[in-house]
Amino acid sequence: MTGSIDPTRPQFDAFKALPRDEPIHMLNLVRVRALADYPEGHPNHGKGMTGLEAYRAYGRESAHIFKRVGGRQIWAGRPDVVVTGPTDERWDIAFIAEYPGGGAFLAMVTDPEYREVVKHRQAGVEDSRLIRMAPITELGEGFGE
Repeated sequence: MTGSIDPTRPQFDAFKALPRDEPIHMLNLVRVRALADYPEGHPNHGKGMTGLEAYRAYGRESAHIFKRVGGRQIWAGRPDVVVTGPTDERWDIAFIAEYPGGGAFLAMVTDPEYREVVKHRQAGVEDSRLIRMAPITELGEGFGE
């Protein structure tokens, strides 16, 4: 079974159909490959980079684009163990990115430079989840409020 690395066309269409001018949070869960899988012709093909090294290259090289569209990382953590849920869903990296709107995210992922840099992510990631969330600005006292 192959992992989820890029959105499917229906997933991307559903994202694009939502409002583009409201702040969003993107929950990222990432499992990296033991060895990065760069395509032939890429400068890093066959260099023996780990998936984590490739993912970190993606982060470094896309950071200025992420900031330019107004994005910022608001939370990051290193998952330890699945307490509830499928135990085979192991994640190496978890973070939440904030964007001023869905349009900012779309501007980032369609940027020509980003489309080159994302090849590091594609080479390094074994499986991932990317979940668009609407921030709740006034939290209640209990869970789910």
